[in-house]
Amino acid sequence: MTIIVCPSTLQSGFDTYSPSARKSLFGGKRVAHTLPFKHEDIKAATFQGFGQSFRQLSISGVQEKYGLTLDGNKLRLPDPNEQTQYILKPIPPELPKAAEIPANEHLTMQIARQVYGIPTANNGLIFFADGEPALLIRRFDFRPDGLKWRQEDFASLSNRTKQTAGANYKYEGSYEEIAQLIKQHLPAYRVEIEKFFRLVVFNYLFSNGDAHLKNFSVLETIDRDFILSPAYDLICTRLHLSDSDMALNEGLFSDDYETDSFIANAFYAFDDFVVFGQRIGIPQKRVQTQLSLFQKNYENVRTLTKNSWLSADAQEAYLACYEDRLKRLNYAFKQ
Repeated sequence: MTIIVCPSTLQSGFDTYSPSARKSLFGGKRVAHTLPFKHEDIKAATFQGFGQSFRQLSISGVQEKYGLTLDGNKLRLPDPNEQTQYILKPIPPELPKAAEIPANEHLTMQIARQVYGIPTANNGLIFFADGEPALLIRRFDFRPDGLKWRQEDFASLSNRTKQTAGANYKYEGSYEEIAQLIKQHLPAYRVEIEKFFRLVVFNYLFSNGDAHLKNFSVLETIDRDFILSPAYDLICTRLHLSDSDMALNEGLFSDDYETDSFIANAFYAFDDFVVFGQRIGIPQKRVQTQLSLFQKNYENVRTLTKNSWLSADAQEAYLACYEDRLKRLNYAFKQ
């Protein structure tokens, strides 16, 4: 297959991973953008995997996740019980436009990092031997000495399990509740709460309707305290499903709170995020400064989309979703 942009950074002028992509993904090693096996070969192999079970019709509900290890400068399937450094996410079955999902998630992760400065798990596309794309993610939960950093998602931190909250436990609660847990558990919460705010706004702007409790985590630091983990599972779900604007069933706010803007329009807009930011403890000026980053119409969003592996039709739909949400974030309610 012909490559004309970096399969990780989406920079033009590369026929494989760019130097910066090699550094972030592989520690500088020259690793091929193709795998020496097919997707069907993985299913027949016995190795450490990352299968997950989610609610019906969610993106992550049908997504396969497998472990890979880097051996020299080659990625391979791990031996039984061998530590893996990478997660591989192939095209999942049984979803509309399933073939677009690896490119969709890859593009959304790159936009988050490159345009909005959101720390994300290092990632890139990689291709099976027959050319089928998959998303490759470098794991961030291992220390340099090989031991694991402690990591907890917000389903765990909110004590929600299937047993305590039912089958859809990951979708219970509100984003305001997550913010309260950040204040409770993270020493540097004033910094981390702004990172969380930006991620919530980003997920809304890029129509990620599957940003549930397990898609936000805290990660141990070298000082043995916790910060928010790099972002992961960022994807424009609206390309595949007619899902809700917010994954959590209570939306932005706890206690059934609604702004006048939401009551009048039935969608979240600028006023809602201003109030949300203030309710989670961010000063109003800081909230508006953070929001202004997401209200701009960035040409680089379009450039990265055009350079992505999405089909032409999917690129058009992706940008249409972006432009629709951009209008909402620039809409201020006036009584």
